Amino acid sequence: MANRPDHQSKIVSISAESEITRTRYNRNAPIYDLMDLLPEQRFAGWRKQLWDRIPTGRVLEVGVGTGKNFPYHPAGTEVTGIDLSEGMLAKARRRAEKLGYGPELHHMDAQRLDFPDNTFDAAVATFVYCSVPDPGLGLQELARVVKPEGQIMLLEHVRIDRPAIIGKLMDWLDPLVVRLVGAHINRRTAETVQQAGLEIEQVENLAPQGLVKLIIARPYSDKIR
Repeated sequence: MANRPDHQSKIVSISAESEITRTRYNRNAPIYDLMDLLPEQRFAGWRKQLWDRIPTGRVLEVGVGTGKNFPYHPAGTEVTGIDLSEGMLAKARRRAEKLGYGPELHHMDAQRLDFPDNTFDAAVATFVYCSVPDPGLGLQELARVVKPEGQIMLLEHVRIDRPAIIGKLMDWLDPLVVRLVGAHINRRTAETVQQAGLEIEQVENLAPQGLVKLIIARPYSDKIR
């Protein structure tokens, strides 16, 4: 009983921060693909590289956005996608219609997944945990819904630590960037994965200075089977 006030406060805080994030992405949804037009020329290859490694089975995609990963979903996978923004989901559904492809899509907060434990064979997120208000909590939710033998694969941009001046500049710019586009530019996601209790199998630097990383992890080893 003594912990209840703190627990309730955290839930309220999560809801408030999620609402701010949802509002930002709903605002940007109509122009989101245009905003990402130039970066996506580089991101597309990384997306394909990630999805080429996804095993067959039931896969959760967190933060489907406008559906940029849809063309890379491999045959034999049953993909369930979620996103916090209704505006982004609407664009994802239109993209799916154009592709003639129908992943199961849900409006959902990554920090409070409405799925039973051990539901998925794998989980994927691309450039998502920069935007989740509490990324550690979101990653713990992935560990919960992915089967013990499953994989969690993340493609994320992170803070550059060396040279130090770049990291400091990212820290300085972060409050402005997050207000404009909804994404933090100075998160240390690989460290957050470990802090969330997941077991990291591999971290691959895809961009200079480790700006973009491919992180492959598994649910914690002592997860109840």
